Amino acid sequence: MQTPFIQNHQYNEIKKQANFLLKTMRTIADRKVLDTVRSTTVNNAIEAFDKLTVEERDLLEQLSKYEAAHELQNYLDSLEAYVVPFPNVTLKQIQKLFPKVKKLKVPDLKTIDYKHTTYLRWIDIATNRLFIVYPYEGQLVGLEGSITPINKKGYCMFCNRQHELGFFNVKTRKGGSPDNFSSTGQYVCMDGEACNHNITNRSSLERFIHSTGK
Repeated sequence: MQTPFIQNHQYNEIKKQANFLLKTMRTIADRKVLDTVRSTTVNNAIEAFDKLTVEERDLLEQLSKYEAAHELQNYLDSLEAYVVPFPNVTLKQIQKLFPKVKKLKVPDLKTIDYKHTTYLRWIDIATNRLFIVYPYEGQLVGLEGSITPINKKGYCMFCNRQHELGFFNVKTRKGGSPDNFSSTGQYVCMDGEACNHNITNRSSLERFIHSTGK
């Protein structure tokens, strides 16, 4: 078996392309159009990666070979073995990322589906605080801020899909002064699991993290 090489967001992109191909096969009979769509979906899947070995590229190109829904689903299921899971994190590691948070509430880490996690997140409902843990530039970083539900759907900054949103606001020190703060905010999914299952690009997430000074 090959070494796992597919990140969660890349797997989501492959899944997105497979679903688009399936929808096209169900609605269009023109063989030339189908061949074009097959080629496009494979190219889009490949473009989600910075580099690939010959074997990895061959595996992704298999996306274009299937004709039925169950075949595509079996293909996606087979790719699970190649997904790189989110780094294992311990309670102590998380506590060190948020040293100023008293009575930090952390979800049961044993229940998290690490293979389908791009960024670890949870909401402390009692305080309306959103916590994010993410491997950024070679190390784990922690991000914490208030989240206010807006009670309507819109496009999440992180996954770019329509979901129920909350306004995530992170306060950061400005200029090194303990009394001078600035804030950075964006609209993000209230449902972290849905966001992780839909995110296909980490750029917006990483830009937000960078904007907070992490």
